[in-house]
Amino acid sequence: MFGLFKKKTELEKLQEQYKKLQKEAFDLSKSNRQKSDAKLKEADDVAKEIDKLKAQQN
Repeated sequence: MFGLFKKKTELEKLQEQYKKLQKEAFDLSKSNRQKSDAKLKEADDVAKEIDKLKAQQN
């Protein structure tokens, strides 16, 4: 309850975006492979940003 108004960190936002893109890519893989590949590319770019942020924190 106390975390209700807690702002998300940049890392948390990127992780949510990554999960969303992965799900969209999976759903598109059943109907349109080309769009699915594009979503996977976007997800890969987000994953690289996540890795950069984690490296900076260490």
